[in-house]
Amino acid sequence: MGMCKRWMAVFLAVWAVLTGAVVFLVVYVDPFFQYHEPLEGFPYVVDHQINQNPGMAKHMEYDSVILGSSMTVNFNTNWFRELLGLRTLKLSYSGAFPRDQANIMDVIFRSGHSVDAVFLGIDVITYSGGVEETKYPIPEYLYDDNVWNDVPYVLNKDVLLEYILRPLADPDKTDLATVYASWWTDEYYNKQWVMHNYVSPEKVREEADPESYVQNVKANMDVNICPYIEQHPDTEFYIFFPPYSILFWNDVLQENHLEATMREYEYIAERVAAYGNVRIFFFPNQEWIVCNLDNYADYSHYHPDINRYMTECFASGECEVTAGNLGEELQEMREIVASYDFEGLFAEQDW
Repeated sequence: MGMCKRWMAVFLAVWAVLTGAVVFLVVYVDPFFQYHEPLEGFPYVVDHQINQNPGMAKHMEYDSVILGSSMTVNFNTNWFRELLGLRTLKLSYSGAFPRDQANIMDVIFRSGHSVDAVFLGIDVITYSGGVEETKYPIPEYLYDDNVWNDVPYVLNKDVLLEYILRPLADPDKTDLATVYASWWTDEYYNKQWVMHNYVSPEKVREEADPESYVQNVKANMDVNICPYIEQHPDTEFYIFFPPYSILFWNDVLQENHLEATMREYEYIAERVAAYGNVRIFFFPNQEWIVCNLDNYADYSHYHPDINRYMTECFASGECEVTAGNLGEELQEMREIVASYDFEGLFAEQDW
């Protein structure tokens, strides 16, 4: 019996030492940046938006942020320093819903940073979703400021192996200027690749009511977007609508919700235009972008050159719109869609 107790005591002591060592290592290196800024010289791997964005928002150095879906992942933050004089942090969430933006803005504005600018990409297709809907479940313990509920982080095998030991064994430090950039290389941005992988939806006969999405869009703006604009009048919000390819608009036509989609753009722009700290940029009607499928790797994701162009517009004011002239921009988008030769596109033989 005494021998059993001694072995148990030894086991518990060894377990406590190993557990303490793991906790110390995770807290010291802190690959999710929950407790401090990155250690100088450590080859941090940043590849998990849900888990690593909140820590970066808490402890990285920045004066502006890029928020949005995969439409924002190919921005290079060096461009923002070059063109706008801003030290910008990219905090994208692929497939993001408005609630995802609210969750990270909670962290950003609670962090104590002085935020000069927020560059927020708005995808109208997600703003008709539920107010509480997120793309992926949020690990709340990484988004709050309570260290006592961090056990799933500090005692996590994957954190230890994949984000501490693996980078030490094979250093390949992530460049934060291009973090989360899409995997597509230049050869994937071409018309043939896009068309080969595109499937047109079935035709819907009944047209959607133009107001059918407004109720959900209003709820999302009320809860997830506008409060942050209102509560931070010293932060300039650059609200921008990304340029999906003409194939996105084929989807819209086939699913018969063109005017409902236009109304979403109109409603969102009208809401944010009411604030003095908002600038609005409308890119969907840039015909030279959206009608050239060589700019895309699929029906919506564009080449990093387009991200560069948008950054230049933020600096120059090109493509900026107001509530007063948005109607003209939307009419131009209608005309692009109406005049485009979809039949000729799909009749080409190479696809």
